[in-house]
Amino acid sequence: MSAAGNHNDCDAGPQRTKPLGVEQALEVLLARARPLTETETLPLARSRGRVLAEPLASTVDLPPWDNSAMDGYALRAEDAATTQGRLPVSQRVPAGSSAEPLVPRTAARIFTGAPVPAHADTVVVQESCQRDGDVVIVPAALERGANIRRRAEDVRAGDTVIAAGTRLSTQQLGLAASVGAARVRVYRRLRVAFFASGDELTMPGEPLSPGKIYNSNRFLFQGLLEDLGCDVIDLGTVPDTFDATAEALRRGAEQADLVMASGGVSVGEEDHVRPAVQQIGTLDLWNVAMRPGKPLAFGHIGDTPFIGSPGNPVSLFVTFCLFARPFILRMQGVERGLVPNALRVRAGFDWPTPGKRREYHRARITTGADGIPVAEIFESRSSASLRSLAWAGGLVDIAAGTTVTAGDSVVFLPLCELLG
Repeated sequence: MSAAGNHNDCDAGPQRTKPLGVEQALEVLLARARPLTETETLPLARSRGRVLAEPLASTVDLPPWDNSAMDGYALRAEDAATTQGRLPVSQRVPAGSSAEPLVPRTAARIFTGAPVPAHADTVVVQESCQRDGDVVIVPAALERGANIRRRAEDVRAGDTVIAAGTRLSTQQLGLAASVGAARVRVYRRLRVAFFASGDELTMPGEPLSPGKIYNSNRFLFQGLLEDLGCDVIDLGTVPDTFDATAEALRRGAEQADLVMASGGVSVGEEDHVRPAVQQIGTLDLWNVAMRPGKPLAFGHIGDTPFIGSPGNPVSLFVTFCLFARPFILRMQGVERGLVPNALRVRAGFDWPTPGKRREYHRARITTGADGIPVAEIFESRSSASLRSLAWAGGLVDIAAGTTVTAGDSVVFLPLCELLG
């Protein structure tokens, strides 16, 4: 973090007459993302969503011993063959206990997860067995080695089980616990300051005056950033003046690792974010060949990066998912999975008029009459329709100059990929 410098060299690069492509714009952002270096060690229970700063190696074998995969009977397969499948039960081995070596020509009653007695080489599931007092009757022909989980077949002591740069999910915390990790070293939380600009914005719960609308962007920002594990600094709603905008940018740069804003990034007389960034910092990118979200701004206030999105909520959401999310993940130290994985699905819609820009339309997957998944799109293309975001399960990615006929293959970006 640093205070803003008082310079403007935006004429050196960002004033392009031709908008950048989506991949080009993302490349610009990621090339300028500076990952955090400060780390902290946290208990495992407090580490979900944090980014691992060093590889996590196992201190144990998994499983730590040969153990039973089923409830049943542990025995030697050759003993079943030589006794016509009738074996005395010599011991009982529940999970959490230790086992005595197996007496020849006997079986051990055993339960899932319990250690397999020495000399036993097979576990027979209890559904295939019959009890006759202290004798168990098993099939005479058995598959040797069946239903035994071998020591270290999953993980060996010393193996790296989670790579550095991994954002820790619930599943990975379970894996870390299984190898005995009580604490992990993670990068500190990224601090992100944001504000929504606009004289028309009113907070929910307050009466709406003529010309006013409720400030949904403030809540979109808050949720999107918190879902990524950021420490969020809410700078509030900023009036549509140059001075107020510049002051908000300066305050954000002093407090945070990244400053974000919605609205004010276009070229209207009341759009002050972009000129304020140009005056007190640098503007590295503006204008992306996409809809919604063309006037995406990226620059720096001093050393602190800035991302500005259009004020319409759908534009904010789409640009956040496609640009801000991977930028934030890179700053958090994440090394893989920055770009969402796309699916190919069948279109359940027509797109007869080719657009001049790449289009990201709200969509969801339904099942066609033949049982094959198809993508539907929302009825309106309005970038102000929050209802479309609540309705959607993802975005359909339609290239510029492309038409679509129902039945064509289209690219679908699921929300789980865009937000995860």
